[in-house]
Amino acid sequence: MELFFLALLILIMAMALGSGFPVAFALPGAAIITIGLAAGTGYLFGGGTDAFFHSGGPQQWLSAGVTNLRGVFWEVERDTLIAIPLFIFMGIMLQRSKIAEDLLVTMARLFGPVPGGLGISVVFVGALLAATTGIVGATVVAMGLISLPAMLRNNYSPSLATGTIAASGTLGQIIPPSIVLIILADQLASATDQASSLRKALHKDATGELSMPSTFDVASTSAGEMFLGAFVPGLLLVAIYMVYILVYAILRPKQAPAVPYEGKYDGDFVKNVLITLVPPLALIFLVLGSIIAGIATVNQAGAIGAAGAMIMAGYRLPEQSKGLYAPALLAIASLVVVGFALSNFEMNVKAVSNGSDQLGIALGVLATLMFLTALIWSGWRVFKLEATLQGVMLETAKTTALVFIILLGAAMLTAAFRAFGGEELVREFLNSLPGGFWTQFVIVMLVIFILGFFLDFIEIAVVVVPIVAPILLADPQANITAVWLGVMIGLNIQTSFLTPPFGFALFYLRGVAPAVVKTVQMYKGVIAFITLQLIALAIVGLYPPLVNYLPNRVSFLSESSPPPRNPKLQLCLEDYVGAKLAEEAATVQAIEAARGLDLSVLPKGLAGDFEDTLGNADKALEQIKAVFVAADAVEAASGDYRPQLTLVRGIEKQIRRLEAEAKELQTRAGRMRDEAQADARAALEAEVAALRAEAEHLDATIPGSWEEVHKTFAELTTAETKARTTYRRAADGAWEGAVEVLAVIDANEAFAALETPLRELRSQIESLSEDESQELVKDLARQFGSVDGASDVKKALDKARKALRARTPDREKALEEFDKAVAAFEEQLVWRAEAEALKPGIQAYMDGIRGTLGVRLQERFTREQALELASCSSYHRDISLNF
Repeated sequence: MELFFLALLILIMAMALGSGFPVAFALPGAAIITIGLAAGTGYLFGGGTDAFFHSGGPQQWLSAGVTNLRGVFWEVERDTLIAIPLFIFMGIMLQRSKIAEDLLVTMARLFGPVPGGLGISVVFVGALLAATTGIVGATVVAMGLISLPAMLRNNYSPSLATGTIAASGTLGQIIPPSIVLIILADQLASATDQASSLRKALHKDATGELSMPSTFDVASTSAGEMFLGAFVPGLLLVAIYMVYILVYAILRPKQAPAVPYEGKYDGDFVKNVLITLVPPLALIFLVLGSIIAGIATVNQAGAIGAAGAMIMAGYRLPEQSKGLYAPALLAIASLVVVGFALSNFEMNVKAVSNGSDQLGIALGVLATLMFLTALIWSGWRVFKLEATLQGVMLETAKTTALVFIILLGAAMLTAAFRAFGGEELVREFLNSLPGGFWTQFVIVMLVIFILGFFLDFIEIAVVVVPIVAPILLADPQANITAVWLGVMIGLNIQTSFLTPPFGFALFYLRGVAPAVVKTVQMYKGVIAFITLQLIALAIVGLYPPLVNYLPNRVSFLSESSPPPRNPKLQLCLEDYVGAKLAEEAATVQAIEAARGLDLSVLPKGLAGDFEDTLGNADKALEQIKAVFVAADAVEAASGDYRPQLTLVRGIEKQIRRLEAEAKELQTRAGRMRDEAQADARAALEAEVAALRAEAEHLDATIPGSWEEVHKTFAELTTAETKARTTYRRAADGAWEGAVEVLAVIDANEAFAALETPLRELRSQIESLSEDESQELVKDLARQFGSVDGASDVKKALDKARKALRARTPDREKALEEFDKAVAAFEEQLVWRAEAEALKPGIQAYMDGIRGTLGVRLQERFTREQALELASCSSYHRDISLNF
């Protein structure tokens, strides 16, 4: 019956959407009706309202969707949805201020003389509008009204013209800032938690270990990372569009002719181009640049975009006048002052300590007042001119409300889908597919592509992604990143605006296109661009660094970059160190030079520590070679081992599924205690027996040699793990010992500064009371304790203090221990002075191994290291052999 209600849920939703019922009410309505029918049917015929639910009851699942959506607003870490109204406001404001119209006209004049120039200008403007507005409908309508008549007048092919406009208008779905990417980031944040639990369970089932190494865990994503990840694929798509139009124009010049500009390319033309292009580009730089540079969060960048759009509208909407650009110039001046203050002053109100700090804060306050004045001034202009601000606010509220109502409805629909076991059904179907992850991934992408023919991007993102994303992210074979999966889904969803019969971009364009352009010509025109989108999807899928590299680069170069000891980075870090050691001899030379240092001047223990350090360095050099030998052995054996692993793990997965199903049926049978249910109970018990017999049969099909094969391969992986662990300990030891010795030598000045207080202490012990004396000894012992290498002096002083604070104070014993402290101090003064000559040699040793053996213990990566690790981490590493 669960399958029946699951099918009923999908049928009711499909009928509601097909009949034109609003999506925002079709999704929750289908969930409420189906859950209500299942509860009523269970109450009448199943012995309880929860009889036909996969788990739980109707009350739980009716409230689950609302609870899940409410959790988004209560979790501080998941506040990215706040950016949605900000970017919607930004887009609508720029569209109402006719920025799109200015861009299209100017770019058409600039690119017109090039073959296919009008089409290229449409793509260029579409990319700019995507990075500033992100509103597909507004972009398509604006370009359709302005560019389509011009393209048709200049004998452009109707199919090429409409296809170019429709495809360019959809770029806002993938080029950040994008509402799609924000929603996907929010959905994937939840999906990664589920995927992590699934992978841990898989690791436990495969290895029997209770905990999974953190290096195998699934990493989450954020809206900022999604923006960074989608940036390069978005530009790639723009480049593909432009190349296609250019090649098309060269091969068929009559269908995409060049359009010479009738005016003059003079100073006025250049001025017009700059005024038209620079403000949108500056806004893009501020919004995306602040995110990429780590200066602002996505929400803060959205606020920047909204404010910038209103300032731009403030000089575009009014008629030409003397003070037209005054608010914009004031805003620019305020930003210059802010930049100057941040660069030259400590802008922390709580840390103001002098006149310079006060000046910096004053400049900051002045710049803030200037910017607020410019913003209010521009807002007043937009408010007074044709009630533009009211209209923009109203459209923003309506669009935002629509998005969030759909999110709520989708959360309820997803809860109902899970209530009837739909998630388990999808998981079992995907896991049963032959071919592993890539078969699952292709099927999911195909389903999303087909759904794009009928559903909007929001429904796909919030209904499909929560169901399939955890399954794909949990798979250790591909070990994909959440940001890569999100961008791939975003690229795929983008096609939903172009695919007939319900492509929304086609509807928008049809509404403004002249009657001479046939609908069939529009459909024909978008086919080529759908193909180009699929090509871009394939390129990004086959080369993950296009998505992963930029987020990694920004992360590793930021102030909050992961430390070099981060477990997830160790494999790439060891590859980097191995390559550096093979390329350069600096590390070996530094170790050999350190061996020539005269350590006899150091105390025996300290000299022994440094000798151990050099021994660890030699061990690390040998062990890094052993790491790669062990890794090569694992790689060589994996070719024969992987097919058997896939076979056995597949069988074990089926066995677990059968056992789980048998356990569930057994539980249901155990609840049937009424004699009237005896037949039904017997049928269930027979089914349980059949399932367990099938599981036993499957278990017998596991090859008899599997245990030995698995044991042999496990020994190889254990050897690799041991080699890596040994290397890491030796490498850390090669750095830590040198740091300790150098710290002792660096403390010479601080140690010598305590001589006078130490020598004065004797007379104080002799003349003062025991309580006063022991406090002075305690204070001096604490000072020596803070000096590296002075523990022997501190130890003697502690004994002197102990003698003074005893129940029967012994001043003579305290003076005896004090004399020992003085003797230890004088002995240290001698060897510390001689050890000063070792400092350059030890420092040279540390500098020589800093970028190789010592890299794990640095506070952060150098730029070179960060870039290398960002590149290495951008590839997906198969970890399935560990499961």
